[in-house]
Amino acid sequence: MRVKSFEFNLRELAGSMGDFGTLFPLAIGYIVICGLNPAGFLVMMGLVNIATGFIYRHPMPVEPMKVLAVVAIAQRWSSSMVYASGFAMGVIWLILALTNTIGVIAKFTPNSVVRGIQLALGVMLAFEALKMISSGWLIGIISILIVLLLRDNRYAPAAIVLVIAGAGIMLVKGQFSQLAAPSINLPQATSFRLDEIWQTLLLAGFAQIPLTATNAVIATSALIKTYWPDRPVSEKRIALNMGIMNVILPFFGGMPMCHGAGGFVGQYYFGARTGGANIIEGVIEISLGIFLATSIAGLFTAFPIAIIGAMMFLVGIELTKFARDIRLSKDLIPMALTAIVSVVTNMAFGFLAGLAIYYLIRFIYQKRGYCKCHLKNVQKALSLSP
Repeated sequence: MRVKSFEFNLRELAGSMGDFGTLFPLAIGYIVICGLNPAGFLVMMGLVNIATGFIYRHPMPVEPMKVLAVVAIAQRWSSSMVYASGFAMGVIWLILALTNTIGVIAKFTPNSVVRGIQLALGVMLAFEALKMISSGWLIGIISILIVLLLRDNRYAPAAIVLVIAGAGIMLVKGQFSQLAAPSINLPQATSFRLDEIWQTLLLAGFAQIPLTATNAVIATSALIKTYWPDRPVSEKRIALNMGIMNVILPFFGGMPMCHGAGGFVGQYYFGARTGGANIIEGVIEISLGIFLATSIAGLFTAFPIAIIGAMMFLVGIELTKFARDIRLSKDLIPMALTAIVSVVTNMAFGFLAGLAIYYLIRFIYQKRGYCKCHLKNVQKALSLSP
């Protein structure tokens, strides 16, 4: 049976909303704190989503690079520093892709460590989601029940119902009246200083690289193979795509962007199955950027955060389920250590800890096998002695 590359229906629309949980908070911070132009921010993201949909022909999230976003917002970076950091990431990922360094890293990364990264990400998303749900427990619990009841409904997909419900709550509270009237806004040319490239690399860029390598590249490629085994996407291709988009976007107001396992599972969980989901999301973002740029921060802020938290919570739980395919005892330890260290410290340390224990266990098993084999040879030699 031929798999469709593009569908445009309610299910794909719902799936396109699956990674809103990570987008909303960071988008607000970038726009309000760092001063990014909402028109450029959203239009560039929309264009990348549309291009990604046509390139991959199945769901592929486009989302902010988390470490860079959190540090930029916490330290109140200027918009030019944000653009410089995006360009730096683009150059780095082009190098890692064109030299196939990322392919070598992926080759030596065992499945148990990949599953550990996914498990850690699921746990962290779930905990962060609970914080968001705590802003309105009743709304959050009802939202979770709606997802569980309507997730696979073709005519009233859960994500669409929740977005409409959130808009209804905003309407009842009179929050729409506080937003600016629609107006046409277009992206503007942006720039940055060369010294800001190195500055942002030191502040957060170098810390972003291992997270992107594990979550956005290796883990995402592994998930694609799980969902579409006949249409795999190599780590090199994902890295190359991220490199190209990030060397272009900073000159038109775009933020540092990547793909990600969490967003990917979010899209799939809520119904996305084709590249149509990305194209739909891209059209929505371009429309918001052009017509609602002056009020988008207020719109995102006013939307009930408990609803977003409910969506993110269930995506986090879904991510942890991939750990079930690790059954061998020698693989459970690397997965568990990777997950624990990632949650307690960060994914870079978790990744390194998982690799170290995996290859240590492998060495011990090989050594034990050698010793057994050597002992059998000695016993055989003794039995043949006169």
